[in-house]
Amino acid sequence: MAFLSAIFYFLNQHSLLSMPLILAVGFGLMSLVVRWRKNPGLYVWMVPVFIFSMVNVFTSSILNGLFLNAVGTYGSAVITQQRETNSRLNEQAVWAYDVVMKTADGRDVKTGFDTMSATIYPWTNTIYIPPMGERFVVKYVPGFEKNIAVMRLESDYGKAYIVAVAKSEVSAKQRQLEASPDNPEFKAEYRAALQAFLDDYANNADPHTLRLYRAELQRLEQAGL
Repeated sequence: MAFLSAIFYFLNQHSLLSMPLILAVGFGLMSLVVRWRKNPGLYVWMVPVFIFSMVNVFTSSILNGLFLNAVGTYGSAVITQQRETNSRLNEQAVWAYDVVMKTADGRDVKTGFDTMSATIYPWTNTIYIPPMGERFVVKYVPGFEKNIAVMRLESDYGKAYIVAVAKSEVSAKQRQLEASPDNPEFKAEYRAALQAFLDDYANNADPHTLRLYRAELQRLEQAGL
């Protein structure tokens, strides 16, 4: 597994460089098979190799995250330094991050990633990098600890983001009701949003927000809304 992790790490960290290497290795192996079977028609299998070399540029971090989540061991990590690079991604600067990862057996391993190669699991369209100095949960394969996946839903920063999104949904329903206080549909939606938040995030949200939402829900019920 450590060897596979090293391969996934290379494909992820050097996705553009990996493209010609994948093609070269694929062609070399296919040439050996063609000589062995004496069947040049087998070169047709270079088509999926070519497709994979193209797709890998955009999906390497996704595949790496799936691999590490499936076979990896839990550890924790902290970003110790972040710095802006000269590269750009979607009109935004690419940042590089130095990371210290603590393994399950207590060893410290230096590693790192940037906003283009960070492996965040589960994958999303938006890259959620943990705040510098805050410990977060990772998975890695023993024997090649440099390759890590940030387990965002199991880390405090990821849990806080989910709660913040849920709070924004409640606020949206509140503003909707304020725009039309007599609309019965808006009243029901606001009440349902409050109840859903309390049901889903009673163990994750801050006590102040929970008290505020419970009081608001009670006020609505007493007012018959």
